Amino acid sequence: MSLLIKNCRVLIKDKVYAKNILIRKGRIAKVTNKEPKADSVIDAKNNFVLPGLIDCHVHFREPGLTHKEDFMTGSMAAAKGGITTIFDMPNTLPPTTTLAALDEKRKLAAKSIVNFGLVFGATTNNLADIKKAKNVAAVKLYMDETTGGLKVDDLEAICDIFRMSKITIVHAEDYNVQNAINVMIKNKIKNRLHVAHVSSAQELKYAKQNKLSRQITAEVTPQHLFMNKKDIQVLGAFAEMNPRLKTEQDQKALWEGIKNREVDIIATDHAPHLKEEKEMANYPFGVPGVETMLPLLLDAFNSNKITLTEIVRLCCENPAKIFKIKNKGFLKEGFDADLIIVDLDKRQAVRNEDLLTKCKWSPFEGKILKGWPVTTIVNGNIVYDNGEIFDIKAGEVQYGR
Repeated sequence: MSLLIKNCRVLIKDKVYAKNILIRKGRIAKVTNKEPKADSVIDAKNNFVLPGLIDCHVHFREPGLTHKEDFMTGSMAAAKGGITTIFDMPNTLPPTTTLAALDEKRKLAAKSIVNFGLVFGATTNNLADIKKAKNVAAVKLYMDETTGGLKVDDLEAICDIFRMSKITIVHAEDYNVQNAINVMIKNKIKNRLHVAHVSSAQELKYAKQNKLSRQITAEVTPQHLFMNKKDIQVLGAFAEMNPRLKTEQDQKALWEGIKNREVDIIATDHAPHLKEEKEMANYPFGVPGVETMLPLLLDAFNSNKITLTEIVRLCCENPAKIFKIKNKGFLKEGFDADLIIVDLDKRQAVRNEDLLTKCKWSPFEGKILKGWPVTTIVNGNIVYDNGEIFDIKAGEVQYGR
C-alpha cells in the first residue's frame, strides 16, 4: 500500500518548501513537487509535516504498575501528542534489570502503536546481564532516589557500569551530575553519558562545561521549561516531580541552553500517577507529558521562543543521532515514514477529559495553546487523525551500533 501526503509544508535545511510526500512500504519514497499516484491520499492543507517526535524518556508503567499506565494507553497518548517513538525506562515491577525481565517487557510492549525502545536498568550486581542485553536503547543508572528503588551510590560500581555500557542514561541531580562526570574523567572512560532531565543552571553547567563535553549529552523536560517552583504553590502535588521544579532563573538558563546548543534533547519524562494517588498525604512524584510536549513547544514557537528547526533538532534528529536509532528522526527519502501533520494555527485548551493517558490529568490543564498535531503516521500507517486512534501495532526500534 502506498500513501501520498499532498500540499505539505516541509523544512529542508532550515528553509520552508511546498512538497508532496509519497510513502511506500512504510518508508518515505519521494519528497517531490510532483503529485505521484498512490493507493490513498491525505491532504495536509498547507500545514507543516515534520518528523515524528522521539521521546527518549517515558515511564509507561508496565509491568506491575498498570493501574497508572500501560503500553497501549501510553502509546495512544504518545500518538495523539505527535510522538512516534518512545524509550521506556526500567523502574517497573519487576524492574528491567535482568534478561528475563527484558524479554517479558518486550512481549508486553508489542501492543504499542508507536515504535518503542527499551532501557535496561543498572544495579550494583547485574554487570553480566548488562553485557548480554541485546538491542537496548541504553542502560539507566539512578544516582538519586526515584520511583522503583534502583539507586546506586557506590562509585566503583558506577565506574563498572559506565565501562560496560556504550551509552548510560543517568538520573543524577545537583552535585551528582558532577560526581558522574568525575567518575568518567578519573577512569578515562570513553563511552557516552546522557544526563536525563537537567533541571537547573548548575546541572547544565556540570554537564556541558567540562573536558568530556562531547561525550556527554543533556536532556531537559517540558515541565522544567514551562513551569517553575512557583507552580507548586498553586498545584501542590500535581506539580511535584523528580527532579523538583526550580527557580525562574534556572528555567531561564534551560531556555538559554536551547539557544546556545548546550541542551541536546527535549523529552517528557512522562511519569503518570492517578489523581487519587497524588491527593494522598504521601503522594508519589511525577507528571504525565506525552500529549502536551509538542503543543507546548508549538505554542512557544508561535510566541517566538523557539524555532521549528530547534524543535525538530531537539525532539527528532538529536535523539536519533545520540542513540543511533536506525532510519528514524528525519524527513528524508529512504527513512521510515514516521511523520506528523501539525496545525500551527489551531488554538485549544489542554483539558483533562480529552487526555488518553490512563491517569487523565495534566499539570497544564486549562492552558490554551496555539499549535497542535492533527495527524500521526508511524511506519507509514495512520495511527492518529483528528481525534481518532487507529490500533495498528508498531514495533521495536533497531540501533546502528
